[in-house]
Amino acid sequence: MTIGKENFLRTKLIGYLQKLDPSTPPRWGKMSVQQMIEHLADDAFPVASGRLPMEKILVSPEQLQKMQQFLLSEKPFRENTVNPLMAKEPAPPRYKTVQGAIGALQQELIAFFEAFEKDPALRTRNPFFGELNFEENLQLLYKHSLHHLRQFGVEPPLP
Repeated sequence: MTIGKENFLRTKLIGYLQKLDPSTPPRWGKMSVQQMIEHLADDAFPVASGRLPMEKILVSPEQLQKMQQFLLSEKPFRENTVNPLMAKEPAPPRYKTVQGAIGALQQELIAFFEAFEKDPALRTRNPFFGELNFEENLQLLYKHSLHHLRQFGVEPPLP
């Protein structure tokens, strides 16, 4: 299953994002299509690659165990999942176009895979899920990406 998720991130995610109409309203939450793509490019992927280091794990040891169980399951993120590290209102778009945001995400995808190719034993700290290896980060990025695609009505077939 991991190979299917890796293949999805490497070869399919960007295509789904490119097909999204930037004016599509979210089914939940406040982010626009572009803000969602920038969230993945500025937060999710850089944390997973270690390019955006996290100092602390924000959940208790008891919560961390439950979070890790959820991570390793096939349960999707709930709609309107709150990220306490994000402001209540989405940040204004940084790029002039959705394509600019997608380009930034492509660079972060490359950086993620390169980081673990250079150091297969790398572990990066996620503030909610703890110290994650490649497989665990892959699972998290896959789940996170599907969550946001579903937010805009895209339901990719499971690998």
